[in-house]
Amino acid sequence: MQTEVMFAGFGGQGILASGKILAQAAMTQGFEVAWVPSYGPEMRGGTAYCLVVISDAPIGSPIVKRPQHLVAMNRPSMEKFAPMLKPKGTILINTTLIPVDAGRDDLDQVMVPATALSSALGNSKAANVVALGAFIARTGILAFETLIATVKAEFAQKEKLVDLNLNALEAGRASALDPCRGQSI
Repeated sequence: MQTEVMFAGFGGQGILASGKILAQAAMTQGFEVAWVPSYGPEMRGGTAYCLVVISDAPIGSPIVKRPQHLVAMNRPSMEKFAPMLKPKGTILINTTLIPVDAGRDDLDQVMVPATALSSALGNSKAANVVALGAFIARTGILAFETLIATVKAEFAQKEKLVDLNLNALEAGRASALDPCRGQSI
């Protein structure tokens, strides 16, 4: 089994952090992992994306032209990367910033208002963790409990952020598992 997940959005949205958390969680579960970050020279506000390859066998190359899954945090990223996805993959769309679907019937489209949900928790910067929670809940590529443990470890040095991010994971999971929540907020 090999799974490729791309996270894409503006710099400053926690795109690389989401990929890193997913990669760490996958390693914790015993998978082989490659994490490949990429960002423009503008950093904050520019385009950022990363690719996480998860496999139960050694990974020959971390370079993937057609990933299976995409977590799109803004519209330019969705428009750029959605056409590249393999059929029968998953695209998570942050509907707070992307008011349209991907226009592909061959994908599982998960519509989650990640930025709005994270703002309701008191910090819009946790939108990436909302999206990550929704993505894992919908795809089941890792145990959700492993993701929780990884988030706790990632934010252990910043205690006030642990609860925020655990609540963000749960908000994402609830939104992904209840289709009515993802339509509007």
